[in-house]
Amino acid sequence: MKRFVLLLALVLGTLGTLRAEPVSLIFDTDVGNDVDDVLALGMIHSLQTRGACQLLAVTITNDTPKAAAFVDAVNTFYGRGEIPIGVVRGGVKHGVGNFLKLADAVDDGKPRYPHDLKSGDDAPKAVALLREVLSKQADGSVTVVQVGFSTNLARWLDSPPDAVSPLAGRDLVKQKVKLLCLMAGAFTKIGGDTHYREYNVTNDIAAAQKIAASWPTPQVWSGFEIGVAAPFPARAVENDFNTVAHHPLKEAYYIYSPPPHERPTWDLTAVLHAVLPDRGYFDVSEPGTVTVEADGFTAFQAQPNGAHRYLKMNPVQAARVRETLAWLSTQPPQ
Repeated sequence: MKRFVLLLALVLGTLGTLRAEPVSLIFDTDVGNDVDDVLALGMIHSLQTRGACQLLAVTITNDTPKAAAFVDAVNTFYGRGEIPIGVVRGGVKHGVGNFLKLADAVDDGKPRYPHDLKSGDDAPKAVALLREVLSKQADGSVTVVQVGFSTNLARWLDSPPDAVSPLAGRDLVKQKVKLLCLMAGAFTKIGGDTHYREYNVTNDIAAAQKIAASWPTPQVWSGFEIGVAAPFPARAVENDFNTVAHHPLKEAYYIYSPPPHERPTWDLTAVLHAVLPDRGYFDVSEPGTVTVEADGFTAFQAQPNGAHRYLKMNPVQAARVRETLAWLSTQPPQ
């Protein structure tokens, strides 16, 4: 029997994970500021269709009402319009991203992308939603992917006990979350800059400092250099979304930055590691501690018992990651 199970695992290509449960995922995003968030969200849906993860909630750190409507349109496009969405209030504002208007697109008097949530003004606050969703999960079962500012997660840590849980935010996170995987920072020289200050960190430095210093579970950081090294293939944008007449990922990409330009895959890399950490797409650094300095620079100090690591990727891995991200992002909706 043991030999049969081993053979079956080899045939299925899932050796060591034959009985693995889908990764329970929370996706925290600043969607609207760049298009990689959109590709990452589509990729999550493809991974859920494959049984690799379950998206529990999406929370948004871009303080514009149209972001939530757009996320709901994408979720509905993939057949999962019931996924709850929470929004930041009084957070970082960067205006309405140019592709968020797709939430309002109409063809022949009918919505191009039907959805129920018309504005973030009608959505719950992110922290309240995070507490509600997390309180219902098994202990140590949730992976959080943060691909925007740290505002929501920092506020989550500071949240008091409430009707959904007697635990304060940090204690609730410690009990329920197993991993935080975030696209933030930079851990190699960028161009000639040895003190590169990454966008997600610098837009809310205080919140990023709190996450680095106080988040109570292991963290894996996907730095700026990782997404730059695996740009999204232009040919995939041009050719591989054409299974439907209108695709929100393709249309968002074209509005933001048309091919043949290839956007870095910053946010997608964080999702890939969060859901499939054992497939060899990346290496990880030695354990250590990330410190966010006053100007937003992320410094890493190796420490044997440190709870932080960052992703590393060689050229062979980069080619494989690039193809995998394109393949997953362009998978047709179910």
